[in-house]
Amino acid sequence: MKKTYLDVAEAAGAAFFSKPIQGPIVMLNLLRFRAIANYANHPALQPAEPISGKDAYDRYMEATMPFLRKRGGEVLFIGKGNSFLIGPEDETWDCAILVKQNSLAEFLSFATDPEYLKILGHREAALEDSRLLPLEEHPFKRFQSQREA
Repeated sequence: MKKTYLDVAEAAGAAFFSKPIQGPIVMLNLLRFRAIANYANHPALQPAEPISGKDAYDRYMEATMPFLRKRGGEVLFIGKGNSFLIGPEDETWDCAILVKQNSLAEFLSFATDPEYLKILGHREAALEDSRLLPLEEHPFKRFQSQREA
């Protein structure tokens, strides 16, 4: 069975939060939805009728936005996934999302908010697999677009 990734591994989280990242970070989220959301671990969040993983993720995003905005974060892009142009032919993602956080501290504050943690079950129910890649701004000015220069 192929390994899936739904939660932050303890070692990866410790390494990430110990980095001296200055300024904003952008999180690249790659998401693969379940056909039917699985609320087995979160029955209190389960809707009366079965819903798709995509619909469960929509519920997660709707509930998440106030917490994200409260900590200065914003969604920069949400797009429907497809097959890679460069990458494994057998690997596809249903959705890609870019989320900007103003700082590592604000991201940590968002991710550990006790009220936010109560709605994470929608995300778990929605996803079959995921990837989360933190991106730091590239320090070389010569690579910036002309409109930023």
